[in-house]
Amino acid sequence: MYALALIVVFVLAVLLEWFKYGRVISPRWSRVVARLAQTAMHALRVGLAYVVMLAVMSFNVGVLIAVILGHAVGFLLFYSSVFKRPPLPDEESKGYLPPMACSC
Repeated sequence: MYALALIVVFVLAVLLEWFKYGRVISPRWSRVVARLAQTAMHALRVGLAYVVMLAVMSFNVGVLIAVILGHAVGFLLFYSSVFKRPPLPDEESKGYLPPMACSC
């Protein structure tokens, strides 16, 4: 059960990175649909972030390592230039979720 819990926490951390950096919204969607999808994805991302935070707050070193490795693998897969295709000219401003940090 402990190994299964570590795998689930690892996958949650990878999913969190996918929601943070992955392309989710298609540029072909209408503005209203795109904004509704963006809102739903933001709520899901925040919910996953809280679940991962609660897992880390268990003060279990194995869970902490699984979360760190999950974030690292997710970052490598979804943000790093190792597996990333070059963006299309009009793609920089469309289809990506805003960053987690406030840009106030």
